[in-house]
This record gives sequence, C-alpha cells and structure tokens, in this order.
Amino acid sequence: MSRGGAIAAGERLAAATTLTSSLEYLTQRHQLRSGGLNDWRVVKDVQSKSTPLTRKLLDLVSDERTTTAVHAARALVSAGMLLPGRSRWRGAGSLFLGASTALLYPRHRYGTDGSDQVSVLVQTAVGVARLSTSPQVKDAALWYIALQSNTSYLVSGWVKLIGPSWRDASALRGVMRTRTYGHEGAFELTRAYPRAARWVAHGVLALECLFPVAYLGGGRLVRPVVVSAAAFHVTNGFAMGLGRFVTAFTAMHPAVAYTAAPKSHPAVADRDDRALAVAGAALALAASAAGVVAVQRRLRSREGWPTSLTMTTRQGNELQYEVMAPGSPGRPVVVFCNGLGTSSEYFSWISEHLARKSGYGVITFARAGYAGSSRRSTEPYRLNESVDDLVDLVHGAVASDRKVVLVGHSLGGELCRRAATRIGSRLHSVVYLDSSHPAELNRSEQQGEAAKRLRESLTLMVWSLRLGMGALMSRPEWLDSLPEHYRLRAFAQYSDLRTWVAARREWLAVEKDFRAFSGDLTPIDAPALMISAQQTTDRDPEQLLMHHELAQAHRGDGRRVETVVMEGANHEGLLVKAEYAADVASRIVGFLDAVTGDVSASDTLEGQTR
Repeated sequence: MSRGGAIAAGERLAAATTLTSSLEYLTQRHQLRSGGLNDWRVVKDVQSKSTPLTRKLLDLVSDERTTTAVHAARALVSAGMLLPGRSRWRGAGSLFLGASTALLYPRHRYGTDGSDQVSVLVQTAVGVARLSTSPQVKDAALWYIALQSNTSYLVSGWVKLIGPSWRDASALRGVMRTRTYGHEGAFELTRAYPRAARWVAHGVLALECLFPVAYLGGGRLVRPVVVSAAAFHVTNGFAMGLGRFVTAFTAMHPAVAYTAAPKSHPAVADRDDRALAVAGAALALAASAAGVVAVQRRLRSREGWPTSLTMTTRQGNELQYEVMAPGSPGRPVVVFCNGLGTSSEYFSWISEHLARKSGYGVITFARAGYAGSSRRSTEPYRLNESVDDLVDLVHGAVASDRKVVLVGHSLGGELCRRAATRIGSRLHSVVYLDSSHPAELNRSEQQGEAAKRLRESLTLMVWSLRLGMGALMSRPEWLDSLPEHYRLRAFAQYSDLRTWVAARREWLAVEKDFRAFSGDLTPIDAPALMISAQQTTDRDPEQLLMHHELAQAHRGDGRRVETVVMEGANHEGLLVKAEYAADVASRIVGFLDAVTGDVSASDTLEGQTR
C-alpha cells in the first residue's frame, strides 16, 4: 500500500466510525435529558477537579442543543470524508472529527468505548499527514498509527495471557454468556464444542500476542495478520455488539500495511523510517526514566521514619516498626496490623489520635515484604508466618510488664485474631476494623466470586510494575485523604513492586487457607471491639453476620464486647477518611478506657449499633 493509499484508507475507515457514532447518539438523545444515562447535571460531577476553563467549555458543549448540533456536523463531515478525493481540506475534516470526539467524550461518559479513543488517534494522525506537504511528516504520522496498532494488540494479548481464564479458554464462554457483550448462540456453541472454543480462544491470544510478526518475512505476513485481525473485529461486531470497533481498529491497518512493506517495494521506496528509530530511542529514554522513578520510590518506601526500629523474627524476617508513643506506665500498648496490600500509613489518622491524646502506647509496623520490612524466610509462605511475626513483634517491642491491644484492618484483623490465641495473659483486647473472616470465601458468594478476580488483578499489577509501568501510576483518590505528611511515603509504597508481590503472596495463601476452613472460631478470652463499614455490610449482609461471629467468639464471663456499624463508611474509608477515622479513634479510646477501668459485667455492651 502506498503512502497516499494508507492515508486515504485510514481516514475513510475512521470517518465511518465517527459517522456511526454520531448517528447512534442522534437517535438516542433522550439519554442526554433529565433522568437519562448521560444527564449532564449528574455526569459533570466527574469533572469537578478539572480547571474552571475546561468545565466552562464542557458545560457549553454539553447543552443538549449544542451536543446535537455538533453531532449533526460530525455526521455531515464524516459522510463527506467517505467521498472520493485527496484535497488537503480532508485533513482539516479529520482533525475536526478527532477534536470533536475528544471534546464530547466527557459528555457521553456512559456509552463511549475504545473505538472512540482509536478514532481520535487515527484522525489526528491522518489529519496532520493530509495537511502536511512533507513526505517525512506523513511517514512519521503513519508510523505513529502503526506503532499504536501494534501496541494495542500486544498489550491486550499479553494481559489476557496473564490470567488463567484465557489460557484455559473459559473466558470466551464467560463473555458469551453475559448480557452486555454476550451472544446466546455463540455461548451454546462454546458449550457444545469446547475443544473448538479452546482453539478459538488460543487463536485470539496468538493473534494479539504475535501481531508484530506482520513485519517479518519481507512483508509477506502482513496480509494474513491484518486479514485475521479484521475478521476478529467483524466477529466481535456480530457476536458482542461492538460494531464501531470494526472500522475503528481496521482504520489502523493501512498504516501497518504501509510500514510493514519492504523498502524494495516500489510503492514504499521513498518511505522515511526514522520515526521507528526515534520511537525506539524514546522508549529507551522512558524506560530509563521509569527505572529512576522506581528506584526513588523503592528507597522512599523502605527508608522508614527517622525513629523507625527493626527486629528479626523467628522466621528470619526483618520487621520495621515505629513506636509512635510509649504511653503512660500501666496502660496497654496498641499494636496496629494493616490489611492486604496496604501499609501502616493507612492508620495514620487513628494512630496519630491515639498517640497524641489517649495516653496508650502505640506501635505500627510493616509486615514482611512491605515498606522497610524484608522477608528472609526460605519456606513457602503461609498465613501463620505473619502470625508468628506479629507475636514476635509483641514480645520483642513491648515491655514484658505491659499488656497489648491488637488492632487489625481487613486481613490484619484475622491475623490479630490468630495472634490473640498465642499471646496469653499479655493480651488486653482485640479491635477488628472491617475484618476478614476465615469462612468468607466459602460462605459469601460475593467474596468467593471476587477472589479469582483479585488474584488476576494482583498478578497483572505485579507484571505491570515489573515492566516499568509504575511511573504511569496515578495517585489514588484515597491517598489525598491521609494527613499531608504521610501522602508521599504512602504513594511510594503503593507504587512499589514489593508491595504488590507481598500482597499477591499473601492472597494466594489466604485463598488456600480460607477455602480449607470449617468449623467454629476459637474462643478468645479477651474483650473485643468490632467496627464494620456500612457499605461493606450493605453490599454483603453475610459479612455482617460473620463480623458478629468474630465478636461472639470473645463473649463470656462478663467480658466487654462491642459491635458498631460505621454509617456511610466503606472498607478503606473507615481508615483514610478523616471524618470516619476520627470517630473510629474515639470509639477505640472509649472502649479501651472502659475495659482498662475494669467495668462490671452489668455495664457490658452486648451489641451497640450505629
């Protein structure tokens, strides 16, 4: 395919995508009105953090009449782009379509998809190529499209390959049985012919993971690769309803055909391939920068605070911990244990409150593999390893004449429960913050289904960070809810590969351990406070029952046991949102004061609920 042919084919296919898109929106204008799926009065809340100028521009475009007018103009321009011609004005048309798609993207928050993003990419590049009189600029634009095309297939394929559902072909059957993207006939075929379905799934993996082979064999492979990819999108358009994807992704194929042809072919004899070298250099530079960022974050994540201490456990693990407050003599010491994939910084609002205002001792620490703690054990990881570490920390960091309060969030709550049975008379009480329960994967359908997805997500995170993608990670919203001086370190830990490796290691052990759990919880001879997040219990009522069971395991002999549902809070917000964390901290202090004050059994709270 020649340079001009690649530009012409790409701009027409992309215009067909835009034409289809705008006609769809014009026939569904009710979705823009009050109560519709894209009611701007509701959707615009997503743009609350944008600049004032951006919000004003989006408000102007998002008026129903303006949106309709823009779509009508896009439909006319797209239809005109499908006509024959090579005028430079076509470049302006492509740029208009690309810019308007990007501008309307926030307006149609629900309903846009990857085809719109690909259209913007192609139309911007072919628009520049069409307007330019320089062959070198045209070739650079076509190389840009081709490289983006290769990247899109490669990333999609290798991400699929990480998860077992595509390797064992169950993903194809799973997608075909969904209401949104499924197809009943195709689903029945995957059930009737499982072997053929496996070949289809593996064929998709091979096509996406090996798409760049189009550049091998002196250009002879480009046709079978591009035709196979086009057939793949046509099939998706029919079976999954992704009609716009057909023209959107095939709009990139002409650039692939042009750049994959050997220079010996007369149609591309004057092609300028310097863009490929520039892209390679940019990739190397980006990889170097990503490496520097990763090293800086690793160092910040591991360095701890100026007053951080370390100790070695019986497992050989080195734990980094912080004595935030020694506390008043005779008062117990509170030890915080974080959840899966999180750090002690999550507790900062609560731990700071207790350290400054309660008079109790406060210790936070990082489990082996997190932050500045190192896992040295050579044995296969089991949850009991972390329990042993927690028990050793208590005995090594807390004076022998002081009692201990264990506070655990999520998985940390379960680790505290197990450690509580080993500490003996030194245990003062246990505080559970939206805690895990060892039976949750068996009893909760929601938790059981989410377990597999979490395992795949953790695996994807680990491999993404290993490939240097950590530099692209954005700051999660919850991080800006922490006290300001904790945020930088918390983000360094969040974006550090070690955090996700540790989280995945723990989660694999959790799945194995929790799936095997049966029977009743071991009774614990100590007071307990159970604080649940309302969003957790509303979404999964079984979780509330299990939280009450955790509390029930502590009841007896007049021991103080309290259960609280924190109204409005979610699983992480219970800790990181100042308004919830302050309430949690106050309740912990009130509970500890009551227990330390040796209240009588008649004053025991058997089920205070908020």
